[in-house]
Amino acid sequence: MSKRTQDARLERARERIAAQRRAEARRKRLIYAGTAVGVVVLLIAVLIGVKLATPDKKNTNTASTASTSTVAKVTGVSPTVLNQVGKGTPGALPKPTSGAPVLKTGSKPVVFYMGGEFCPYCAAERWPMIVALSRFGTFSNLSEIKSSSTDTDPDTPTFSFHGSSYTSQYLDFQPKEVQADQGVPLETLTADQQQIVAKYDPPASGTQGNPFPFVSFGNQALVSGASYDPGLLAGMTQEQVAAALSDPSSPVAKAILGTANAFTAQLCKLTGGQPGNVCTSSAATAYADAANG
Repeated sequence: MSKRTQDARLERARERIAAQRRAEARRKRLIYAGTAVGVVVLLIAVLIGVKLATPDKKNTNTASTASTSTVAKVTGVSPTVLNQVGKGTPGALPKPTSGAPVLKTGSKPVVFYMGGEFCPYCAAERWPMIVALSRFGTFSNLSEIKSSSTDTDPDTPTFSFHGSSYTSQYLDFQPKEVQADQGVPLETLTADQQQIVAKYDPPASGTQGNPFPFVSFGNQALVSGASYDPGLLAGMTQEQVAAALSDPSSPVAKAILGTANAFTAQLCKLTGGQPGNVCTSSAATAYADAANG
């Protein structure tokens, strides 16, 4: 074999080895790249899993559309049951004010509510408010929520006035849910509402913020705090609370409907006794003396 032939074979061999090395290098780069992508994908999956498994502290009481049947039971409590409950068992009644003119929008007296979705006392108070106000008008778009899971009386079942509407020929209802859960701001008071709160519901000594809930019946009577113990509703769902309102002997009905009757007496005072079938009922007159101071 000539030297030229040997040299040619050696050159071809070197070229094959170089090509194999280049191919091997490319294969390793692809493996490394694929491994890196796999690791990134795995990390993303782990992070997503952790996020899904960890509750979002700002959404522990996310609102949902209220059940039509539940709302119907609360807004349409039988007048017979309300009459049978009479005074019921509320722990506190609206406190009359003195010297202030009736607050109105046009010819309609204003019922102003301030509360927070996190608040268990607000959760309790919305039940009798909805029952009483439904005797004078109609609610739309109520949503179901629970009070904060980390507050007193956690997860108290209730509704939210946020996003709802109320129509009445007798009253102007102005609800404001100023905080969601975890202190997250929700709705803002108007200047007039701020003045009402500053005058009638100043922060308690040594505390921050105002007592929740706060209700002004045309500035003629006030509620600050819950009218009955929210613990009465512990472990119940909205549907269970609503169902209990049909039994005048149940502790839930005595507390909620008794409070609603006290509210009804205040509302009848504001409306001049209208509508007549409501304001002449024994449910409304049970607290007539308290409403008249």
